[in-house]
Amino acid sequence: MATIEECRAALARLSDRLAGADGPVRGATALDRTLSCHLRDLDTTFTGRLENGRIVVEDRLAGPPRQKAQLRLAMTGDDLVALVAGELDFARAWAAGRVRLEAGFRDLLRLRSLL
Repeated sequence: MATIEECRAALARLSDRLAGADGPVRGATALDRTLSCHLRDLDTTFTGRLENGRIVVEDRLAGPPRQKAQLRLAMTGDDLVALVAGELDFARAWAAGRVRLEAGFRDLLRLRSLL
């Protein structure tokens, strides 16, 4: 099982990767939205923002998110680490119910290029 520290490091790597992206990926992440990532197996939620193509983690909370973020992710810690490492395909994990992504319709349309 992935640790909280490994998950936080995975989010930092994902943020770096998004910040360095070009083309459609850069356009898809050029949002300013609140963000939550709930790790079900660790019963932990990272909260923050997606701004200027970067994930800025502001807090870590025990349990599910307390407020409804504009972009909401939920998965296990192992799946987060595997996604960021390129060992798990996001679209397949989402289709299988391993990863949940909730957002407004317009945001989902913009984020579809990441799938």
